[in-house]
Amino acid sequence: MTAFIGFCSLVVIALIGWGIAEFKYKDLGYKVNEEEAAGVEKEEAHHVVPDHELGIKDVIKTISAKGYKAV
Repeated sequence: MTAFIGFCSLVVIALIGWGIAEFKYKDLGYKVNEEEAAGVEKEEAHHVVPDHELGIKDVIKTISAKGYKAV
């Protein structure tokens, strides 16, 4: 019987913690400032989708794992 009471109290504490976390999440709002919006626009400009499928040579040209030459 003691184990059952302990398990029930653990479940109740977990549900209370979960409820607090949910209400805290809904209370906090995130607003994008001007600098972040400009950064997102600049980042989207770099991700242009090509009209054709890239071959292995095209992928090697654009890969970012070339060491210091990638910068």
